[in-house]
Amino acid sequence: MEHYTIYHNPRCRKSREALQFLKDAGLEGEEVRYLETPFTKEQLQKILNQIELLPSAVLRKNESEWKSIPNRTSLDEDQILDCLIKFPKLIERPIVLIGNKGVLARPLENLALFLKRD
Repeated sequence: MEHYTIYHNPRCRKSREALQFLKDAGLEGEEVRYLETPFTKEQLQKILNQIELLPSAVLRKNESEWKSIPNRTSLDEDQILDCLIKFPKLIERPIVLIGNKGVLARPLENLALFLKRD
């Protein structure tokens, strides 16, 4: 059985629900609290490649950190990635990886569909 890695914020209800969903499914894995252990740019880009999403697709646009960036509407994907590294709170959560594939597990149905693959 493959192990999972979940990147999450334990203060987030959706993250806690995804973690419990994985445990209820009988899976074992690693929990990474990305606000405490920030990503490098290379790590986050690799994860985004695995979940097949662009930085803009995991961006939490309602956060004050994002709204405080004056030129935010004209940033390219690499610049958005830099913002995600500088302000990890802007990263949508949770992200679950199993093997070399993964999913943005919000909504939880995304995780359920991901686990049914294969």
